[in-house]
Amino acid sequence: MSQLVTVTEKDLYTLIQMDDGKANALSFAMLEQLNGALDQAAQAAKVVVLAGRQGKFSAGFDLSVMGQGGEAMIDLLRNGAGLSRRLLNFETPVILAVSGHALAMGALLLLSADYRIGVDGNYKLGLNEVAIGMTLPHFGVELARARLSKRHLNTAVGLAKIYEPSGAVAAGYLDEVVAEDQLLPRAEALAEQLAGLDMQAHKNTKARVRSELNAALDVALQAELGA
Repeated sequence: MSQLVTVTEKDLYTLIQMDDGKANALSFAMLEQLNGALDQAAQAAKVVVLAGRQGKFSAGFDLSVMGQGGEAMIDLLRNGAGLSRRLLNFETPVILAVSGHALAMGALLLLSADYRIGVDGNYKLGLNEVAIGMTLPHFGVELARARLSKRHLNTAVGLAKIYEPSGAVAAGYLDEVVAEDQLLPRAEALAEQLAGLDMQAHKNTKARVRSELNAALDVALQAELGA
């Protein structure tokens, strides 16, 4: 299996970088390697910085699998939902260095993290499922309902509106936008700052803040995927 994800342990944070040389599609292999990287980060108990490749954060699920339908599609959907929930409830703060385009499941990862830093440029971010003939999964609807601005929810989800980075801040996909050469330095500086948190208190408080969302996700995943 080719290496799609690299992990670099820094003094105060763990840097995880996705790079498949293309669009960073969330294939079975990519998801497996991301979970392995998160296993390592959890063991280190440090803040996580998750980054994409230049110009591409993630274009979403591997369409060659999603196009098959059947069990393969359901398994990929289940694995993607599992990654979203893992990021949403991770033991330490998760910062995304959103290095470019983030669409479909890639945008749902943005809705699963604690803090999202984007880059200024001609990049597309959003949930484009409706535009490409797909119904947004129940768990994606719940993530969008919880994390997107109410003013943008209907157009972002039901009308598949795609945002440029500054608009993505207003919609709720990103928290801030920086120049491209400042993306990793800003993410790293924030990680070092957040390393000063009491991680047990962070974990406990995050669980309380997201308890309603987690309950909604339980219902959504049961409705969509079963046990």
